[in-house]
Amino acid sequence: MISIITCDSGQELYSSFGHSAFRVQDPARGIDWAYNYGTFNFNTPNFYGKFARGKLLYSLSVSKFSDFLFTYELENRWVKEQILALNREEKDALFRFLENNRLPENKDYKYDFLFDNCATKLPEILKKVLGNKLKFDDQHIKAQTTFRDLIHQNLFYNSWSSFGIDLALGSVIDVEAKPEEYMFLPYYVMQQMSHTNLANSPLVIRERTVLDYPNRNFNSTFGTSPLFWLLFLLFFTLAISYIDLRNGTRSRWLDFFLFLVTGLAGVLIFFLWFMTDHSSTANNFNILWAFPLNFIACYFLIRKDRIPTWMGKYILILLVLLGLTLILWIFQVQQFSPLISIVFATLGFRYALLYKYFTNSNPGLK
Repeated sequence: MISIITCDSGQELYSSFGHSAFRVQDPARGIDWAYNYGTFNFNTPNFYGKFARGKLLYSLSVSKFSDFLFTYELENRWVKEQILALNREEKDALFRFLENNRLPENKDYKYDFLFDNCATKLPEILKKVLGNKLKFDDQHIKAQTTFRDLIHQNLFYNSWSSFGIDLALGSVIDVEAKPEEYMFLPYYVMQQMSHTNLANSPLVIRERTVLDYPNRNFNSTFGTSPLFWLLFLLFFTLAISYIDLRNGTRSRWLDFFLFLVTGLAGVLIFFLWFMTDHSSTANNFNILWAFPLNFIACYFLIRKDRIPTWMGKYILILLVLLGLTLILWIFQVQQFSPLISIVFATLGFRYALLYKYFTNSNPGLK
């Protein structure tokens, strides 16, 4: 017997989207194995560098199903099984494919979050093995949804995971996903299997729950959420800016902090866009407000000696880029995290004050 296994999402970011695997059972041969395409080797040379650059290879691993299930029992995550209506010849063909795929020379593949992961592997393999007899019926997909919206179905908006994903992923995920592309998420693989025919008969003959736990909410407390800290930064910036405006001064450490953080974020976005193989981080217009050159500008803003004469013009450019980002958001070129609106308010107010300060004051003032 061969079945599709779908696992509930977990609390950590890497497990937020759930998991998919094949299960193969043959009691006569003592086989009850899970074929899992979501594993990688922590001992890979330069592991973190390859992971960051999108060059880390993922692998097919095979384990006893009881061992595979143990993690989900510990984390109280439900596991569901869909038994496939395969005849003996089809079962043997699929088993041979999986066994060949587990060989050292075949087990590795280049992971892609949207198009080649543990979930997409399952329908891809079924199509390869079963050929034209397999028909995916996508009529159950009614809504027109972007990749970003599909990702957010598994995330709480007021979370650092959601905020970080919206910061790191570019406008390429703001296109409408085709029905078959929904299957980068395990839940939609499970849903699609229930709407798939094999030789004009349902592919799934039976569904059952292996582990039964209720769906859980992982909402963080407000005090640790990005909304709380971004609002704190906004009101702190407004308060310090009011004091600066009243006294005709400039708080160097506040400017240093804002420019350092946005500059580092911009450097990260630049790296993910231009220096990695991640397909989902391209065309990321967050780089307009998280401007990489702020990482250099923060050095001049913290100094006590003369400020460069070009600083006023630089601040004006930042204001223009901030406005351009808002235009791209309004015209839906890219969707940004709703929390970014607080960041825009913080930066916009501070930039406007700095522009006034540097254009109305002697450049030598601190």
